[in-house]
Amino acid sequence: MAPTPEAPAPVAELKFETALTELETLVQSMEGGKLELEASIEAYRRGMALLRHCQEQLQEAEQKIQIMEAGQLKDWNPEGEAP
Repeated sequence: MAPTPEAPAPVAELKFETALTELETLVQSMEGGKLELEASIEAYRRGMALLRHCQEQLQEAEQKIQIMEAGQLKDWNPEGEAP
């Protein structure tokens, strides 16, 4: 009996960085063209779920920033200097 591959973690439980890394890996494997049809379809489904999850987390972060800044978006200044 061949060992079964470990099931991937549920997308909803992944942190943004982990989901993004997995998505990048999936894209690379799909672009390589070495996946069989069924594996490509499954990779596409997983990739779409990961993409939606990342987009949702980014939207939540943006909403939190807007709330913290009293609803006014401010230009990002990495040096911390006033614009």
